[in-house]
Amino acid sequence: MERDEIIMRYSRVFPKAARVTYAPIVGVRAENAKVWDIEGREYIDFLSNAAVQNVGHNNPRVVNAVKEQADRLIHFTFIYGFPVEPLLLAEKLAEISPIENPKISFGLSGSDANDGAIKFARAYTGRRHILSYLRSYYGATYGAMSVTGLELEVRSIAGELSEVHYIPYPNCYRCPFGKEPRTCHMECVEYLKEKFEGEVYAEGTAALFAEPIQGDAGMVVPPEGYFKKIKRILDEHGILLVVDEVQSGLGRTGKWFAIEHFGVTPDIITLAKPLGGGLPISAIIGRAEIMDSLPPLGHTFTLSGNPVASRAALAVIEEIEEKDLLRRAKKLGKYTKKRLEKMKEEHELIGDVRGLGLMLGVDLVKDRDTKERAYEEARKVVWRAYELGLVLAFLQGNVLRIQPPLTIEEDVLEEGLNRLEQAIADVEEGKVPDDVLSKVQGW
Repeated sequence: MERDEIIMRYSRVFPKAARVTYAPIVGVRAENAKVWDIEGREYIDFLSNAAVQNVGHNNPRVVNAVKEQADRLIHFTFIYGFPVEPLLLAEKLAEISPIENPKISFGLSGSDANDGAIKFARAYTGRRHILSYLRSYYGATYGAMSVTGLELEVRSIAGELSEVHYIPYPNCYRCPFGKEPRTCHMECVEYLKEKFEGEVYAEGTAALFAEPIQGDAGMVVPPEGYFKKIKRILDEHGILLVVDEVQSGLGRTGKWFAIEHFGVTPDIITLAKPLGGGLPISAIIGRAEIMDSLPPLGHTFTLSGNPVASRAALAVIEEIEEKDLLRRAKKLGKYTKKRLEKMKEEHELIGDVRGLGLMLGVDLVKDRDTKERAYEEARKVVWRAYELGLVLAFLQGNVLRIQPPLTIEEDVLEEGLNRLEQAIADVEEGKVPDDVLSKVQGW
C-alpha cells in the first residue's frame, strides 16, 4: 500500500471526531526517538507520540515484558479474580506516589481516569460542585469533557455535566488580569476567594481539578507558591485537590509527578499516557478513604488491570528507575530550554519559551509587544519540520509542543533542535508557501 492510498482510506472509515492531522505520516516502525514511515523515511519524534513514549518507542524492556506476559496470560479479569500483575503495579504506584498509603483504581485512558476522579470526589465529599480551570483539558468522555475548560464545539452539541465552574489559570506570559510579574499580587488566587463569595458555595464544592502544568493550553507553568496558596484555601473548605498528571507524570518534568515541583500533596492523582509504554492503561491514585467511597463496581472496566498492560507499565517504571530518567529529563530539559532561549534571541517569531524538564512550549507570536498569536506561522513551522524529518505539533494554535522521549540520544536531540530552528527560519524568510495551511489541520 502507498501513503496516499492509506490516507484516502482513513477518510472513508474514520469520522473526523476521532482524530486530527498535523502531517501525513504513515508510521510503520519506531525505535526510541525515531519513527519510520511506509516509504522508509526517518523522522525524529519530538512529541513522544503525544507524550506517551517517555521511555522511547518500542523500549526493549517494555517489549520483552509484553511478549513474556502474552505467552503466559493475556487476560484474566481483575474485576472477579486476583491476577498478580495489576497488584504489583498498584503497589509500585503507591510506592512512588506523593500520596501516603493510597489506593489505586485502573482504567484504560486519561479520560476515564478523570471521569472516575469526579465520581470519587463527589462520593467522598457528598458534594456536587466541581471547580476547574479555563483552557484546561481532561479528556473526551462525558465527565472529563465537562470539566475541560477549552471551548470545545462538541460540548454545545452533546451536552455536559452540570455544576462545573471555571477559574483562570495563572498564565504569567498572558496574564488574564493584565499584570506583569513586577505588578502581580496573585490576583489569580484572590479570584478563587471571590468565586466563593459571589458565585460558588464553597462548602458545596467537592474538588478542584488542576493540571500542575497546563499542557494543551500551551505548556503553561504556574508561578512559585501558587498551588500552596490555592491548597490552603481548598483545605479551609474541605475541598479536594485532583491533579491530572496524564501528560506531565512519570518523569516528564524531572520528577515522578509534576505537582512535586510545587510543594503540595494532592488528594487524587490521575495518570495515563506514558504509563503503559504504548498500551492503553490509566490509574487513579487517591487517599484510601476517598477511594473507598464508591460501592463495588462503582468505577471499573472489564479490562481494568489487564495483565499485559500492567506488565508493560511495571516495565516503564523500572526503566525510569534503573536508567535514572528523572535526572536525565531534568538535564536534557535544561539544555533544550537553553537552546530554545537562544533561538528566541535570534528569531522574532518566538515570543516565549517555558516548561519544566522535557515538557516545553515555544509560543509563536506575530508581535512580541502585543503577543498576538502566530496561528498560520505555527502551521507552517510544523509542516516545514515534517519536510525536514521532525515530528512536531502545536497547542492553542500557536504553541509548539516539545516533548521528546526521556531516553532520546543527545546527538538526536541536537539534530532535532537544528531541524526545528531551520523550520522556524524558513517560515520567517517566507520559504514556506501558504498552500501548506490547508494540509495542517491541528487542534
